Amino acid sequence: MTDPNDDLFAPGSRSIVRCGSCARAADGTSESCACGGLFDVLHPRPAVFPVPTGHNSGVWRFGDLVMPGASTPVSWPEGRTPLVEREAVRSYANVGQLWMKHEGMNPTGSFKDRGMTAAVTDAVRSGATAVACASTGNTSASLGAYASMAGLRALVFVPQGKVALGKLAQATAYGAKTLAVRGDFDAALDLARAASRQLGVYLANSINPWRIEGQKTIAWELLEQLDWNVPEWIALPAGALGNTSAFGKALREARALGRIARVPRLLAVQASGAAPFATAFAERFSRRVTVSAETAATAIRIGNPASWDRGVRAIRETDGVVVAVSDGEILDAKAVIDAAGIGCEPASAASVAGVKALRAQGTIGPDDRVACVLTGHLLKDPDAVVAYHAGGSRLSNPPVEIEPDLRAVARILEAR
Repeated sequence: MTDPNDDLFAPGSRSIVRCGSCARAADGTSESCACGGLFDVLHPRPAVFPVPTGHNSGVWRFGDLVMPGASTPVSWPEGRTPLVEREAVRSYANVGQLWMKHEGMNPTGSFKDRGMTAAVTDAVRSGATAVACASTGNTSASLGAYASMAGLRALVFVPQGKVALGKLAQATAYGAKTLAVRGDFDAALDLARAASRQLGVYLANSINPWRIEGQKTIAWELLEQLDWNVPEWIALPAGALGNTSAFGKALREARALGRIARVPRLLAVQASGAAPFATAFAERFSRRVTVSAETAATAIRIGNPASWDRGVRAIRETDGVVVAVSDGEILDAKAVIDAAGIGCEPASAASVAGVKALRAQGTIGPDDRVACVLTGHLLKDPDAVVAYHAGGSRLSNPPVEIEPDLRAVARILEAR
């Protein structure tokens, strides 16, 4: 059989949606193919890339390779996030150069807005009246906001008691109906997928191919900010593997269009308590692994990644690496990022923690240039910050209770 992935662009003048496993065309209603594979989007090859549209959105200015013909996208706008450097973080990771792409600067505070603008735009044009997602928190916040803008009902399925309060508050405030599922994220996703199949609700998780189309603009924007000078590595947190998949597709397309001559190596970083993909990588992806996930990095607390096959392809095509780091390593890296005046939620810091770990192993060279993706804002999980700094770590910065006396203030200044 012909490899269904041997071409990157759709023939003719229209985008097509087809299964990445068997090449069957999507029927417009299914959230996955009958063969069990996930759908991919192929667009006609553009004449110029990137197309200078002047759109305020960092997603829709790449519209010809996200959703051609979407004249009125549901947009905040999102994207155009900063790429920043801090010497303290570079020194901590011990690499030649380190940039951080801060996706926490999106409208609802995470990278999810990039995919959600595309998914909800597709929901509107397909005539959906209700949208749904399973979420560890950020997806629910994003879906709530974009569904509200589009005038759609939103259902968010979250694992009961396992979502950071900042994220849960957002989904509630934006008007989404939150359903707390007695189970983990994977159970919530199973229920959301069943609702899509049997109740006709539009599913907006990252298995939705339009989510991937929006999220791949993170990689393009990052490379554009580097004047298309490709770093040796791009590191990112890995949970459901939506971003890993999106980055693989973005790099594949950018190279095919002649924008880059080589692809950077992807470093997908998992928490050691939620590391099925890292375990499988160590076994050369000989089997699909699932685990009962537990980690303080709640955004990547996923034991059965839905975009598994897409993620495997991205790692293989980029000669990538998957690594697991402990919660302690993640939270220490977060403390360094926070103290550098940037700030991020715990899962975001996995990217820097992973770089530090691979540098110590010698996999990343001392002069390598690395771009790390920070996926969410500091205030997504303030409880984690408070707990860390009260815990006595060497990087802790707890509040100090004093008398209303200037001499007490002087003693603090002297101590520092």
